[in-house]
Amino acid sequence: MSADDRIERAGLLYERAVFGGDTGAVTAAERELDAVEADLALARGRIVHARFLDSRQEDPHELRLFERAAELYRDLADVRGEAEALFWIGCFHQVVRDDDAAAVPVLEQSHRRAVHAGDALTASYALRHLGIADHRAGRLDSARERLEESTRLRRAAGFLPGVAANLVGLAYVTAGEGRRDEALRLLDEAGSIAEAAGADGILRHVREAQARL
Repeated sequence: MSADDRIERAGLLYERAVFGGDTGAVTAAERELDAVEADLALARGRIVHARFLDSRQEDPHELRLFERAAELYRDLADVRGEAEALFWIGCFHQVVRDDDAAAVPVLEQSHRRAVHAGDALTASYALRHLGIADHRAGRLDSARERLEESTRLRRAAGFLPGVAANLVGLAYVTAGEGRRDEALRLLDEAGSIAEAAGADGILRHVREAQARL
């Protein structure tokens, strides 16, 4: 249901409560609006995060927006929404604050809830960032396992820019294992996929990795 649909339904429920004497309609209307607020908080938080990626300046509103979304989704028993909001909380800690210790438990929660809800895309995001944490900690086997599973999920979903991004990560892990030629092949594949998908941002990461390796 879209935000407009939910707001319209809340209006109808208001009329049922006020004119029809249905007091239970008030609670139902509040739940509709809580769902709208959760979706808006999540969407706004993602835009704030995109601005951070450009400016590298932390906005204190970002974490609060994601936490509010997670709270509302939890109260609504929306496991899929909560999984996505938890991912973004973990992403905030890892990417914005460079704090894997805070990020990993939240990312693990996100992954569990995403799997439970059948949300393969959010599961792939959580696995990617758990793989990044493993890579940073020198746990290359675990990093590879998580990144490969994330990539499998993304291929199945047709999320090609995400596949290319993961292949860059796998190239770094492979290079760390001493297999430079294989790492370069992964980067070639990532570049081809990113170019075909019009993912110029990922393509820049591919070129940077090729220069570094």
